[in-house]
Amino acid sequence: MKIAIPSNDQTTIARHFGRSAGFMIFDIEKNKIVNKEYKTNTFTGHAKGQHHEQGHNHSHHGILNSLGGCQTVIAGGMGRRLYIDFEQKGMEVFVTSENDIEKALELFIKNELDNNSDKCCNH
Repeated sequence: MKIAIPSNDQTTIARHFGRSAGFMIFDIEKNKIVNKEYKTNTFTGHAKGQHHEQGHNHSHHGILNSLGGCQTVIAGGMGRRLYIDFEQKGMEVFVTSENDIEKALELFIKNELDNNSDKCCNH
């Protein structure tokens, strides 16, 4: 299973998915991390400056393609439209209050990670 987590420092979870500097991508097998990599954010609408030009009507196509190999997304926050787009692609989405990436993964593996989808913003 592949999990994507937005992060500005590769240690903590970014509070806004699309504005993060990049994404930690973890491969989990048998409840163990077997690989991790950091993918710089060059593909979200915010990273491309589109939110200034097009309001918040930008497409999430770049995010969905770049993270398409992931089955799960764990974030500190994101827009409601992106949350729905991930779900429609069959991806499991967690909006967590946890800040630490390692702790969030540990809680996810134990099936104890909080999920606060009501915290998504409507921009």
